[in-house]
Amino acid sequence: MLALALLLDAIFGEPDALWKRVPHPAVLMGNWIGWLDARLNSGGLRKAKGVAALIFLLLPVYIVARLLSADIFFGVFEILGAAILLAQNSLMDHVRRVVVSLGSSLKSGRFAVSRIVGRDTSQLDESGVSRAAIESAAENFSDGVVAPAFWFLFLGLPGIALYKAVNTADSMIGYKNDKYAEFGWASARFDDLINWIPARISAILICFAGVLRRKDRRGEGMLDAFSNRFDTVLAEARLHRSPNAGWPEAATAMALNVALSGPRSYDERMTEDPFINADGRKTLGPGDVENCVALLWRSWGVLFVTAAILALPRLM
Repeated sequence: MLALALLLDAIFGEPDALWKRVPHPAVLMGNWIGWLDARLNSGGLRKAKGVAALIFLLLPVYIVARLLSADIFFGVFEILGAAILLAQNSLMDHVRRVVVSLGSSLKSGRFAVSRIVGRDTSQLDESGVSRAAIESAAENFSDGVVAPAFWFLFLGLPGIALYKAVNTADSMIGYKNDKYAEFGWASARFDDLINWIPARISAILICFAGVLRRKDRRGEGMLDAFSNRFDTVLAEARLHRSPNAGWPEAATAMALNVALSGPRSYDERMTEDPFINADGRKTLGPGDVENCVALLWRSWGVLFVTAAILALPRLM
């Protein structure tokens, strides 16, 4: 089921003709989170209210997903549901739009990347736009592809639906600001927890994809090159502010030989974050974004082949 869902998502992505007529499940989740936010995020006991909001979000999502995953129609609903909640095709499409937009103008590039990152993009130069796109692509490969696949593999449609609900909540209310520091605490911490294993799997996939090409191994065997690269990722990932995002970003930085993270602007304040793979190139461009897209498609290929191999015993 996972292999088929991955393939369907890669081929069809997010068909506009369908989602213009019916709301996407993630949109429905977002609307429900917004409703809970408007009614519960005020007054005292905001942390407790945030916990309650998370429960009120997950309960109906679980019930609907459980009903759809009933063993009828040979699992078709489960496969389609998983394909809808995976995001490889749409993620790569959004990242490619940054490349195309930069080819038009820097202003267009800033606008395109602002749709996939949470930072201030108004003052970014071409290198900053490119770096932001690569970082977002790496992090969202984990959040939008590997983690949903992981939870679908172990818990079926309820697993991937619950993951998507928590991840959506984190993206909407999991901020450390005055409004959401307490109310979004439960969603942010739970999101960190359920992404802990997938983030590290993502780094493994990206590292392996990075050494598939002979010219990237620098004369080493594939296993030696993978081992050396992953040892470096282990050290570099800890430099990131996030307990999870640093893993796919570090693996991507090593594979592309670029420096990621570093100082950036959030809420009109510059951070002092260190660079990941600080010895890598710091001046980036659209070509690096294109290389990132190619790398993450190879990483998806490793994931798909793994799922297909796992399916073989069931087919024989």
